[in-house]
Amino acid sequence: MAGKVGFVSLGCPKALVDSELILTQLSAEGYETSNDYAGADLVIVNTCGFIDSAVEESLAAIGEALSENGKVIVTGCLGARKNADGSDLIRSIHPKVLAVTGPHATAEVMQAIHQHLPKPHDPFLDLLPPIGVKLTPKHYAYLKISEGCNHRCTFCIIPSLRGDLVSRPIGEVLLEAKRLFESGVKELLVVSQDTSAYGVDVQYRTGFWDGKPVKTRMFDLVNALNQIAREHQAWVRLHYVYPYPHVDDILPLMAEFSEYGYGVLPYLDIPLQHAHPDVLKRMKRPASGEKNIERIQAWRAACPDLVIRSTFIAGFPGETEEEFQYLLDFLDEAQIDRAGCFAYSPVEGATANTLEHAVPDAIREERRARFMAKAEDISIKRLAKKVGKRMQILIDRIDDSGGIGRTIGDAPEIDGLVRVLPSSKPSKRYRAGEFVRATIISAQGHDLIAQT
Repeated sequence: MAGKVGFVSLGCPKALVDSELILTQLSAEGYETSNDYAGADLVIVNTCGFIDSAVEESLAAIGEALSENGKVIVTGCLGARKNADGSDLIRSIHPKVLAVTGPHATAEVMQAIHQHLPKPHDPFLDLLPPIGVKLTPKHYAYLKISEGCNHRCTFCIIPSLRGDLVSRPIGEVLLEAKRLFESGVKELLVVSQDTSAYGVDVQYRTGFWDGKPVKTRMFDLVNALNQIAREHQAWVRLHYVYPYPHVDDILPLMAEFSEYGYGVLPYLDIPLQHAHPDVLKRMKRPASGEKNIERIQAWRAACPDLVIRSTFIAGFPGETEEEFQYLLDFLDEAQIDRAGCFAYSPVEGATANTLEHAVPDAIREERRARFMAKAEDISIKRLAKKVGKRMQILIDRIDDSGGIGRTIGDAPEIDGLVRVLPSSKPSKRYRAGEFVRATIISAQGHDLIAQT
């Protein structure tokens, strides 16, 4: 009889891909998954350990799994965290867990599962569809192109958790993309710690795809994904793109989207974090605020439909009121379509903790609130310009009031939504995963209302 494994997946899309890899291997080996703790022989908790709130959520999830099931294997970023004395952080709080591994550790997780829940043997169950197991809806999927990061930002401990940059072979990435599109995926979301640095670690080594040589670098990857997506009438969305000069090269591909309606979207998720050069220097970020604004203006000139989303930190150690005001002025000038902001939170092990002139908690929160008020005002005004336009919308789900979907400017779960009103034709029913063309008739906050 096949063993049943429960699964809790926390954290970012990169962690979600790790979860999918583990679930794929479980399925390949004949294990079943359980939707509740009671029906599982053991539970895997894939954790996040980036900021304090994520640590607390992960520890609480482990505690709940132990209480409800009793047999728990922990993996993910929190598994790599240590206490000040070098002891295992998770075991010091939850000593009854069966095993603890770090991130992207499918082999280690499976080894622990084999020890506590022996592998079933059934040759029929060992067969698995080529796309593996996915945790996202059938019509979109995340494509991880690399692991780790070469930057040493002072507020971040990701390199200590996930290591330096390791790019996946480009042929392997493109094969996975093709299989996902062939399985019915209509939107592929490219993720990594630093998408722009793809191939740096292997010196842009030449790989092969479709019998042709192709270099392991960002432009070649995006160009190939663009072609494959067009063939399958699908979208490609780029996340975690650092604003290096070579990103300029992909803007012409994005500009072509309006002609084809498919391919790489005119959308960039850029983790800017701040704008003032002195704050960026204390953060050890790889680009200056002045060059960023120039680059954004050049991108919009090359691709007028470009949508930019970004995240920022308010109240970083040493941030003065003048430096924060510089950030607000940058936001006004850059006109970021979708912006999020976090009040700085010390992370154990981050070098920013040693910086002088910590900003008081109340001021951090006050600045975050001021930032978000301005960001929301900008976003609402930019969305209002879409009213009256006819746009392509990918339907995510349906309800009694029609369909809920997204435009090219909306990534799932982090950006806005489009409510598509019921069709005037009684026989017309929307389906999740289909594209529809509709006219935007109004904007409500961060969301849009459309009519076919």
